[in-house]
Amino acid sequence: MPFKSKAQRRKFAELLVTGKITPETYEEWNRETGRKILPERVKKKAKKKRARKKAAKKKRARKKQA
Repeated sequence: MPFKSKAQRRKFAELLVTGKITPETYEEWNRETGRKILPERVKKKAKKKRARKKAAKKKRARKKQA
């Protein structure tokens, strides 16, 4: 599994130094990442607005029936 950000790569390097992961694990991730230019941090994906709209419609429909 490749690294997704520079911050993640630094965290794994820290875990490697403290001995919490093996050098093989770190090298595997590093190899799979390749020479990609990584962002500093990765933001969480935004929730889909569609799902909220459908939930609101259902809620209004229930109120009308009651």
